[in-house]
Amino acid sequence: MNTKALPPRRVSVAPMLDWTDRHCRQFHRHITRNTWLYTEMVTTGSLLHGDLQRHLEFNPDEHPVALQLGGSDTAELAHAAKLGTEWGYDEINLNCGCPSERVQKGAFGACLMAEPQLVADCVKAMKDVTSIDVTVKHRIGINDVDSYDFMRDFVGTIADAGCKTFIVHARTAILKGLSPRENREIPPLKYDYAYRLKREFPQLEIIINGGIKTLEEMDAHLQHVDGVMIGREAYHNPYFMASFDQHFFGDNRPVKTRQEILECMIPYIRQQLHLYGNEGKGLRLNTVVRHMLGLMMGLVGARAFRQILSDSKKLAGGNPEILLEAAKHMQSITAYDRSREEQAVSA
Repeated sequence: MNTKALPPRRVSVAPMLDWTDRHCRQFHRHITRNTWLYTEMVTTGSLLHGDLQRHLEFNPDEHPVALQLGGSDTAELAHAAKLGTEWGYDEINLNCGCPSERVQKGAFGACLMAEPQLVADCVKAMKDVTSIDVTVKHRIGINDVDSYDFMRDFVGTIADAGCKTFIVHARTAILKGLSPRENREIPPLKYDYAYRLKREFPQLEIIINGGIKTLEEMDAHLQHVDGVMIGREAYHNPYFMASFDQHFFGDNRPVKTRQEILECMIPYIRQQLHLYGNEGKGLRLNTVVRHMLGLMMGLVGARAFRQILSDSKKLAGGNPEILLEAAKHMQSITAYDRSREEQAVSA
């Protein structure tokens, strides 16, 4: 169990299926020390019948880190919450927001918003077996049921079961007719629902999520709610998070440069390939490197950096030094562009 004092959940990175695995979280932790990180959604069935190490293992320096669970059976969720606690997670989060058809077939995710009492029972069952926080991530509504009153009653019922933290993805989930990606983009954002929720339940911790991409937007939301959860921007433009520690947590320790982050990831990748690359577990260099493609976003030469890290022949070699090669190639492109610009000016 993590014995260090936990920072507030002022800023967090959303759980994203197929993205926020432990390699992604290790990379993000080199960028920001205090931001809360979340696992991909792990189903209770995976923990009952699957490889626990594969689903629950994380790196010690990922703290604070939360385990997000998908499920709707109280006993299974209680078992999963107990496992998460034993493995050392800092929070257990119940997914009541995922709209995918695969999740719906398992009768969990966003469709649970139609059954607030069941969610309350699930929360209580988990709280009964763990001393760490049990939280809920949800949408503002489902299908054509998206009134504020619907969401308020959902939250109120679960709060009565002892849940104190709610992460509000401020869009409705459309369970039929829209893909998960479209569900992140098409339903309109209604941030005022989360703001109003905080006003009506001041004793609860309300965290807002959905479409948030800039520090200015984050600051604006924090005038109304307790925390902000960012999603795709953290993945596509990860160095965006480099200012979080100082800006939101008052942590003035030096920020790693992009180059330093690459250098820190190399020994980690070597260790992971040594541990898992030759044991039939299928770990390949690209499994880790793919999370780092956006590190140079916004810089001249970023495309060249991504090209090297996407070169299948180079990746097949399994040498993590490819990170430094990509940075050097990017720098050479940058130098070439600068030289052309200087020549144009002198002409």
